[in-house]
Amino acid sequence: MNTQSLTRSTTSRSGLALGVLGCLSVVAAQAQGNIAEREFKAAPGKDLRVGVYTDIRPDCTSGPLPAIRLAAPPAHGAVAVKRGMLKATNLKQCLATEAPAFVAFYRAALDFRGSDRFALEITWPDGRKQIQRFHIDVGNSAGMGI
Repeated sequence: MNTQSLTRSTTSRSGLALGVLGCLSVVAAQAQGNIAEREFKAAPGKDLRVGVYTDIRPDCTSGPLPAIRLAAPPAHGAVAVKRGMLKATNLKQCLATEAPAFVAFYRAALDFRGSDRFALEITWPDGRKQIQRFHIDVGNSAGMGI
């Protein structure tokens, strides 16, 4: 698997497990309770980065990564998860840190145009679970991921 480097400068609300979503803005893992809704636009046949999942502790060290399960597969595409490195600056008290991360991608079928949906179940090492539902609008004038 390829290792990808992701860079983001932001401030976190929690020094615990982080899910990085939506233009790489940091969102606490428990976002909106146990279910989070995400909407994206995608181009057919191209990878769209839909989530980055990592754990940065208050002492700026990395913690164990969450388990990610495809709870509901997309009808018109595929989901893949790759391992990468998150490089963050100014993340709470962490002025510069690197942490391993899982990066989730969606790819619509080359000949598909329309709406697609899928869901990921994220299980953090402390036992917390979250379902993330993704709604993807696949068309010609789309495709900027996070």
